Amino acid sequence: MSFITSSALQATGYVTLDRYDQAADPAEWLDLEYVGWRSSGITRFAPLASYAGDIECNGFWNHTPPRTDKDGVWIPSQVEKAPNLARRAQEPGANVGRCRVIELQPNTYADAIYNLHQDDNNRMNEEGDGWVVRAWFNLTDDPDSLLILREDRFDPSTEVRLPLPAGSRIIVDTQRFWHAVWHRGPSPRYSLITSWTSGPELDAYIEANHGEQHPQTVALDPQIIDAAQVEMHRRIEERRKAFEAQGIVMEPPADLYS
Repeated sequence: MSFITSSALQATGYVTLDRYDQAADPAEWLDLEYVGWRSSGITRFAPLASYAGDIECNGFWNHTPPRTDKDGVWIPSQVEKAPNLARRAQEPGANVGRCRVIELQPNTYADAIYNLHQDDNNRMNEEGDGWVVRAWFNLTDDPDSLLILREDRFDPSTEVRLPLPAGSRIIVDTQRFWHAVWHRGPSPRYSLITSWTSGPELDAYIEANHGEQHPQTVALDPQIIDAAQVEMHRRIEERRKAFEAQGIVMEPPADLYS
């Protein structure tokens, strides 16, 4: 199918922007209302925009009537507490779908690799419309933590690792990439995640913020990678057997950040 896509994402599927001066903004994420949701790692979410303006995180296609991840409705009580975060999410002028702050507790590289998942942003998206991508704005200073991207879930040679200092901004086609965050801690990590629709507005925003299509990936000891691969397959097999015992066919993880 043919969709409107961003030229800045065509080369690699992701792009980093100039870092934002996060220290200039108040820590609004600490005042938000959080809810639990399935995700990679021990997490909570504080939605700012949802299907109908309620404090919930479900995919828009799981509501009536269903729709794709576009036209999110801002939640007044949350926006009142975090006007700067809402402003940043709307800054490109692109259509906003789901928008929320994620709170991620410290985890391990093996945890992150096991929890790699692809999003389902474009379910019900119509041909000729803009392709939905996701943006991460890291709110806390986590320079040792890494956003991990893989084009092939089981092939570490396809892995890219991007650091997450305060103010880092990364846009990813998360339906193309398997992704998760390795948060080395010690405190919870907070990040603003926004679904944006590709188009001229998003292209202009990326250009204005000097989008980098080939950021440097962080090197990792091959022994750490190999050990995590073994652990990932062990956990997957353990989970498969548990589901099999219940007569359930295990599906791969999908849209855990929904």
